[in-house]
Amino acid sequence: MNAKTDSGTPQKTNIKIKQKPKNEAIVNRLTCATLEGVDAKVIDVEATFTKGLPGFAIVGLASADIQEAKERVKSALLVNAFVFPPLKITIGLSPSEVRKNGSHFDLPLALLIALHKKSFEEEGLFVFGELGLDGRVKSSSMLFPLILSLKEQGVIKRAIVPKEAITYLSHISGIDFIAVSSLNEAIGLIKEGNFTSNVEKFSYDAQSFRINDKDYYYEKNYASNFKDVKGQIVAKRAALIASAGMHNFFMEGNPGCGKSMIAKRIKDILPPMQEEELLSIAKHQFLDGQTPNFKAIRPMRSPHHTATSASIFGGGSGQAKIGEVALASKGILFFDEIPHFSKQVLEAMREPLQDKKVHIARVNAKIEYEADIMFVAAQNPCPCGNLLSKVHACRCSEMEIKRYANKLSDPFLDRIDLFVVMQEVQSTDQGDISSQEMHHAVIDAFTLQKGRLQKHLNGKLTEDEIETYCILDNDAQKILESAISKFGLSHRSIASVKKIGRTIADLNAHEKIAKKDILEALSYRRRK
Repeated sequence: MNAKTDSGTPQKTNIKIKQKPKNEAIVNRLTCATLEGVDAKVIDVEATFTKGLPGFAIVGLASADIQEAKERVKSALLVNAFVFPPLKITIGLSPSEVRKNGSHFDLPLALLIALHKKSFEEEGLFVFGELGLDGRVKSSSMLFPLILSLKEQGVIKRAIVPKEAITYLSHISGIDFIAVSSLNEAIGLIKEGNFTSNVEKFSYDAQSFRINDKDYYYEKNYASNFKDVKGQIVAKRAALIASAGMHNFFMEGNPGCGKSMIAKRIKDILPPMQEEELLSIAKHQFLDGQTPNFKAIRPMRSPHHTATSASIFGGGSGQAKIGEVALASKGILFFDEIPHFSKQVLEAMREPLQDKKVHIARVNAKIEYEADIMFVAAQNPCPCGNLLSKVHACRCSEMEIKRYANKLSDPFLDRIDLFVVMQEVQSTDQGDISSQEMHHAVIDAFTLQKGRLQKHLNGKLTEDEIETYCILDNDAQKILESAISKFGLSHRSIASVKKIGRTIADLNAHEKIAKKDILEALSYRRRK
């Protein structure tokens, strides 16, 4: 389908091609990009053809996979009846101080060489594609994060891309994609000079609705249902509140009481997502080597307590890679048996819980990853797990219990909103609420939040947003002031109580935070 302008006429890319005088040097340029962490950097690909001993050199901090492109490009051109020019060919990648990597530079290199007898100018046209030895244009895992990052920066409007990548690139709206399957096809487009987008925009197959001219998507998929969780009324209510506002949530209870069951079912009742969030999740999955399905389901990551700091936060001795925290962005990061995680990991979690970002410093670069997570944690009350049991005797000494509890610092726990102590399962316990019912309540609360023009959900509100949206009525204000005086709440704890109260008020359809809402919010605070 041809891309159209506001007037309804096809939008065309005009590339001017002209013959240069024989004695005048030819310098042609195309635009590509490389990844630096999770962000794309625009790279100008330039080529010069000069008299001298025939050779082919690529300069500008090109990695091994780009240097290997010389052989792929030669083969692709020769197989397709192009004569490799008997000149000294120099390819420059600028800016020269940025390290470039990726096989997607093959196509712009081949186009510059194939059209070496002509000079051409282009405006805002990016070219990506790996070449097969027979001239086929192939995809690579870097394309989606690259192009999405360029779109977020507002620097890309149209691009020549591999046809086989369109199945996922078409999810990125606002870009005119010209899909090609072979080098000959790409050369023909450049020579023709006038072409339009030949890619139809993707349409999401999910439940959706619109609020304030923005579309939101969600899935009704409840393979694991809250009906299966017997009893635990308070914990399920807290899980509903946490889900509706994307609040951080902590559960403590005996082994087998349902902590992990609740955590795994929260994923299916989380709030709807915008297209930007869907694409951000897919971007991180591509960077992790996964193939996204583009479903409107928020991710859930549950690393084992033996996981290293680098695997959770990202890192690497050379090029920094993302970790579990970044992969859980827009979704849930679940730490089961949290006291068994290393002290280094737990203390490092304070940064993403506070700032929603992860910073990785390396000799070659400093990388920043988005980490907008809902943190969920679970633990036993003591090392043996039976401290709260009415049936089993606890085998732990007082010193062991104290040491176990002290593994989590106050600054770390202060960044968690809701705390629940779960009860032992009884034979008479029943499942009282389903995932469908809880998800419906979450969507209703989400609609109220977005209807107030909130940029962030309640659990992620900034200080200024708390003052704007977390308005208490007179009775609720008195209750909060009394709690501040009685319990010595910190500034962060006060903000947390207000945010939880705002979510409870949304679930109760209250315009302001009422006395009942703030009392329930205070019931979920941590007992020291």
